[in-house]
Amino acid sequence: MTVMNIAGPISYRPDVTSRRRLLHGLAVFVSLALVMLAALAALILVEGINRQINDVLHTYEVRNQARELTIALSEAESSERGFLLTRDQTYLEPYRRSAASMGTRLLSLTSIIQDDPAQAARVRSIAAGVAARTEEMARTIELVEAQRMGEARTLIETGEGERLMDSLRSMLGQFITEENQKLFERNQQIDESRRWLVGAIIAALAGAVLLAYMLFIRAQREMRSLARSKDQLASENEVLEAHVLDRTQALEEARAHAERERQRVEALLQDANHRIGNSLATVSSLLGLQLLRSKSEEVRAALEAARSRVHAIASAHRRLRLGDDLETASADEFLEAVLEDIASTATDAKAVSMVGRFEPIVVSARDATTLGILVGELVTNALKHAFPDGRSGTIEVTLNRDASGVPTLSVVDDGVGLAEAHGLDESGLGSVIVKQLASQFGGQPQYVRRAKGGLSVSVPLPGIEAVSHTAVE
Repeated sequence: MTVMNIAGPISYRPDVTSRRRLLHGLAVFVSLALVMLAALAALILVEGINRQINDVLHTYEVRNQARELTIALSEAESSERGFLLTRDQTYLEPYRRSAASMGTRLLSLTSIIQDDPAQAARVRSIAAGVAARTEEMARTIELVEAQRMGEARTLIETGEGERLMDSLRSMLGQFITEENQKLFERNQQIDESRRWLVGAIIAALAGAVLLAYMLFIRAQREMRSLARSKDQLASENEVLEAHVLDRTQALEEARAHAERERQRVEALLQDANHRIGNSLATVSSLLGLQLLRSKSEEVRAALEAARSRVHAIASAHRRLRLGDDLETASADEFLEAVLEDIASTATDAKAVSMVGRFEPIVVSARDATTLGILVGELVTNALKHAFPDGRSGTIEVTLNRDASGVPTLSVVDDGVGLAEAHGLDESGLGSVIVKQLASQFGGQPQYVRRAKGGLSVSVPLPGIEAVSHTAVE
């Protein structure tokens, strides 16, 4: 009887333990599967939401461009009416600005809806209407400027302009209404996707809680068993090893985080310079557009000079590449890129070859941009004045240290040079700009006529060397 009582429990307990282990493993597997499925669903839903958000942003952009086009059209019409009634020239400036803005808005609108055939067709109709209305307003202004008021009034009394404006307002209103409807539908889709995402997250959390509970129970049992099987010395050793591992991992994570932050800052700085360069290039393009619309040679010359200088500044920003310390740049790499940019974009440089020789002088990022602008100004002046009527020649640009170790920038050309009867006009805008830029580095430009023809301009730059030493230290 005693043996029977002992044998009974021994044969029963292993079966119970095995069943519990099986259920525990099954629960862990189900929990893991639930977490994986919920995480996968969440990733898919997030990707869908990102696409929907991009669609919403696209719709906002289309709608804003259409509204800006409507505003520009109304401003142009108001300015035209004001000029017709008062013949005040001040109305022409907002008219021309609005007319130019309409072209820009139409180009932007065309580019961002090119994937939508229906909207693209509607934009083409709007563009045709805008062109007709713009032509009608331009004709009215020409008649008023020519003192032909009767013809101008007759042209307005036909009502063609009002019909065109009503038609354009209707088309633009329909266009904006359709985009608003798309925006409403996409917002509804985002709301629905958000609800699914919340459900997926809840499912993931439920699975994670269940899995954590199972793991906690299992870990608790294992820890109790391990505490009974090991002595105090082994436990202390494990705690110490775990602490060292955590500290090592924390140091590695801190180092990786610092490296990521450095790379992010470098990318942000490069992106900022590139964006500044692109923005200035856009300003240069707008000046070029205004140059094409200007009839006065004096105005065209001024716009061309302004466009060249803005382009030089844009080139300096775009071409700037910072070193590992994010505060300095190598002058030779930077100036070679700026010179290539000038040679590829200057309209007067087709018959003129440009040669650059630069020492690898380290300069600060701020002074590198100023140095690039100075080189652009000197080279542009040489292209403009030294090689008239398509004359060919060579411009040599160098940056090296003189006998006393002072960095010196030189721009030498073999063009027509300065006539003996005419000295350098230091009151000109180009000379004033060169003088002011050189003074920032503690130097003064020196102009020397060459015996073989041409002009040599030397600019000592002692301030660059001092700044670069500070930056390196």
